[in-house]
Amino acid sequence: MSAGHSHNRLRPPSGLFYQPGFVSSAEKKSILDYIASIHPIWEQRYSASNPPPEGDNQRWLLRPVYWLGNWQFACLGYYHPPRGLKERSVRAEPFPPVLRQLCDRIELLARRIFPKADVPAGWKLNTCLINYYGSKKIDGKWIDCARVGEHRDFEPGPVASLSFGERALFQFVHSTGRQSVPTVDFQQWLEDRSVQLFGGKTCKEALFHRVQRVDDKNKTRFEIGVPEFETRRINFTFRYVPESDWVDFKDLASDKRTDILPYVKELSERSPFFKSLLP
Repeated sequence: MSAGHSHNRLRPPSGLFYQPGFVSSAEKKSILDYIASIHPIWEQRYSASNPPPEGDNQRWLLRPVYWLGNWQFACLGYYHPPRGLKERSVRAEPFPPVLRQLCDRIELLARRIFPKADVPAGWKLNTCLINYYGSKKIDGKWIDCARVGEHRDFEPGPVASLSFGERALFQFVHSTGRQSVPTVDFQQWLEDRSVQLFGGKTCKEALFHRVQRVDDKNKTRFEIGVPEFETRRINFTFRYVPESDWVDFKDLASDKRTDILPYVKELSERSPFFKSLLP
């Protein structure tokens, strides 16, 4: 059975679950009101203490981001073997009530649809990456960067995502290093107000996943306060990061604090939480 019909099954053998309309219109309004109160930032992939590999260059991420629960700054390299997990995941703002309530529902759903072996002890959706998908104006031209390359999420347990705006094509792929082959039964158009969950060895370990493209049929636009960037989809990806891996900004090694200080200062302009971290 294709992933497009997996929401009709309570226990999909694929480890992939999708439900359209999971978020109510009222909940969506509350979430978008919250989105208007925060300010996403652009991050660079590397830093002074984590320079680019030989032959590579510094680069910006494809899109603005915001994190809740803990912030996995790209330059700190969370879950990049063999550097480990410590001092990689910085404590951040808590979830707003509407997201915490939705996560409570998602957690109950996950415990019903996934085998116990796929839901580790202590698992809780305590980390949220907010991705803003759209087009960036470069040298006077609008460049579509609404995609995510193939990767795996290494955090333990199921992963959940909520989608808003234009629909996105989410694919699981086999990767040989030279080419990627989408698996027909493991792809799904993610619609506005939908939820998707995936877990288990097939989705988390055997396959990679990616966002191949984002439609623009409805001409949806979200105002996020980022110059020269048009947002047509916002996605909330929820994961579990054991709190033993969290670190407070003040407890980071001095070189890592220096690396992310410009981001913290930028965040502090709109966030009381990050403002409280500065002297």
